[in-house]
Amino acid sequence: MTNPDAPYHAHIYYDPAERPVAAALRDDFGNDPAILFVGAMTDGAAGPHPIAQYEVHFLARSRDDVVAAIEATRLRALVHPLTDDDLADHTTLAHWIGEPVELDVTVLDPPGVNQGVPRFGISDF
Repeated sequence: MTNPDAPYHAHIYYDPAERPVAAALRDDFGNDPAILFVGAMTDGAAGPHPIAQYEVHFLARSRDDVVAAIEATRLRALVHPLTDDDLADHTTLAHWIGEPVELDVTVLDPPGVNQGVPRFGISDF
């Protein structure tokens, strides 16, 4: 994606031992004006994500900085654009940081019908 205003997500994964590091990164993202939304820490499966995670929303122009911040923590993460193809966003268009997590792609929307965050109980960001 070349549009600097294109929307992006990052899903930051953590296990119980990594939770303090994940929480500190979440706090840092919450203080970063380039981050549009910081989701709640979900200590279990949510949507296609089978393990604890939270998400941050940002624009493409901030992608490199977001990736660098995540890499510095050594946490696993999935970084992807938000297009009208939810499956591609989470697979072929996605960038993994660290060891990939096997997602439950059966819950993702078909191409052209991306409902985005609201289908998982969050109405807006």
